[in-house]
Amino acid sequence: MTYEILYPEAFPVVECHLERGESLKAESDAMIAMSDTMDVEGRMDGGLLAGLARKVLSGESMFFQELTARRGPGTVLFGHSLPGGILDVELDGSYGLTIQKDGFLACTHGIDISTKAQNLSRGLLSGEGFFVLNATGRGTLFISSYGVIHPINLARGEEYIIDNGHLVAWPDYMDYKMEKASSGWISSLTSGEGLVCRFRGPGVVLIQTRNPSSFESWIRSIVPSR
Repeated sequence: MTYEILYPEAFPVVECHLERGESLKAESDAMIAMSDTMDVEGRMDGGLLAGLARKVLSGESMFFQELTARRGPGTVLFGHSLPGGILDVELDGSYGLTIQKDGFLACTHGIDISTKAQNLSRGLLSGEGFFVLNATGRGTLFISSYGVIHPINLARGEEYIIDNGHLVAWPDYMDYKMEKASSGWISSLTSGEGLVCRFRGPGVVLIQTRNPSSFESWIRSIVPSR
């Protein structure tokens, strides 16, 4: 399979060229257009229990799309619903990638997507919920965001503070803790930040330049209440 991320500056899509028999899986409703040699089917990756776990625990769809070039080489275009970035990540099997909800877009079949539990405090306070997605295996992974995806590369022992609404993905070997944005609760709340995530390197944390929750709040502020 070869691919290209088109229009990366704004509203990107991925154009994949598959040889006959090749396939990839994507989030539900990701396909935009495809060759007539391609087939698209709904699949519950990992079976019924895994599908239910994704739906009930992380809020993701129970089903993935499986896109297969059955009748010869084919091309497929896929994208995501939010105005934002798409980034390709190559996983070599030595670590997994933890992905916030709605961050998974597509991957090759060497990668498994499962639901991962966070501890109680992170689930309550991070805004990501108790469960996130974890991508493991070898292959190409496409993640999506609201806004552009920006990497923060941390050296060993280096720490960085990130607003939890801007998190997209991070290596599963990295650890983070929740803390107040300022020294006191009143200052933290009045700053508009509240709680933030403190990551410690080494590793690369992927963030999005826009916050979906902030945009939702802005929309509510300009829509007349009934």
